[in-house]
Amino acid sequence: MTSLSFPDGQTVRHHKPTTAVILAAGLGTRMRSSLPKALHPLGGRPMIMHLIETAGLVFDRLVVVIGPDMDLLEKAAVPWPCVVQNERLGTGHAARMAEALFGEGDVAILYADNPLITEQTMRDLLATRRRQNTSLALLAMRPADPGRYGRVIERDGCVQEIVEWKDATETQRKVALCNAGVLCADAADLRRWLAGLSNENAQGEYYLTDVVAQAAGEGEVHHVEAPAEELAGINSRAELAVAEASLQKRLRLAAMEAGVTLVAPESVFLSVDTVIEPDVLVEPNVVFGPGVTVRSGARIRAFSHLEGCVVGHDALIGPYARLRPGTTCGTGSHVGNFVELKATQLGDGAKANHLSYLGDSSVGARTNIGAGTITCNYDGFFKHRTTIGDNVFVGSDAILVAPVTIGDHALIAAGSVITEDVEPGALALGRSRQTNKQERGRMISESLRMKKEQG
Repeated sequence: MTSLSFPDGQTVRHHKPTTAVILAAGLGTRMRSSLPKALHPLGGRPMIMHLIETAGLVFDRLVVVIGPDMDLLEKAAVPWPCVVQNERLGTGHAARMAEALFGEGDVAILYADNPLITEQTMRDLLATRRRQNTSLALLAMRPADPGRYGRVIERDGCVQEIVEWKDATETQRKVALCNAGVLCADAADLRRWLAGLSNENAQGEYYLTDVVAQAAGEGEVHHVEAPAEELAGINSRAELAVAEASLQKRLRLAAMEAGVTLVAPESVFLSVDTVIEPDVLVEPNVVFGPGVTVRSGARIRAFSHLEGCVVGHDALIGPYARLRPGTTCGTGSHVGNFVELKATQLGDGAKANHLSYLGDSSVGARTNIGAGTITCNYDGFFKHRTTIGDNVFVGSDAILVAPVTIGDHALIAAGSVITEDVEPGALALGRSRQTNKQERGRMISESLRMKKEQG
């Protein structure tokens, strides 16, 4: 059951399930890529997943139309069904491939390369379709450069037809209102109109937009206008970059409205699933990859890169820190400049402030990791873990060869190579005894100086 709210506040409930059909069979030749266009990333997620997630909030059912040999795309659409368009004969032909799954309610045709349509715009589309005498509703926009978009031709407040740019007259090309491609109609009507499509046009294709003229002959066709940034299609790497910029602007604004301080918003890059709690401060030039959660009170300093990690309350990260997947930084912990953590749990109040790599490790509360410390976690075939207890002091330039366990309150001398477990409270020294050769340093320096002078 779908609930729709009209501008006057009236709510109407419909018992027939609504269906969204997502057209994703395009090869995206202008992307110059072997990857299907719909799988190119946007905000850290394949672009089709944006549309699937949003449409899933509005429509009862989804169907994805893919091309042949698009197994990765079919996998991305799970659990929604996919149908294959074996011959690419146009958008109208692609929509026909899903006819058997239209159901009996309203059907919206969406495009995988229009991934930024908002939930509200989709709901407005459905609500407009439900208005009295409205046979079809569509989305339209007014881009700054209308370019080669199809033009929406209106008369007396109703849409009469969509004219593709290649088929448009000079007068029609001057129309500012452009077609976004998305439309919504009753399933039975849409089936009938699709059956009546012709490919007698410049491209020799079955245009989905041709159903608009048929719908206008049977009732009223109305458009829902939305910002061009939301509706513009993605057909090239350049357009993908424009869409990324638009999405980032949206994500940054949402973060700041939720109580996050972005010192230089334009320099921070977020993923669509980034979770940042109120009272977090993010300095310039920070990148949040997929799967990041930052708890309140934390500070992410400049030039840090985070992915697949959790940053605890009041933690301090960076500058120039890298947190890789599987990492958790506890409350009040510090990760300093040029420190990399991978699959590491840094305990509450623990610190790794300088030039260290901690991989596949657990670090206890209030433990200090000295500058230049490395956990040697990989033997060429398998990964091994390093476990460090609470209140441990690890001196600078320590090399911890996993698997190894260091007990609570232990002290690791600077420059040590630790290959065996260290008992709680113990002092571990894993380095050779120092030997000083009198005057040997002066002799070597003088010899090298003379050699350099002689060329």
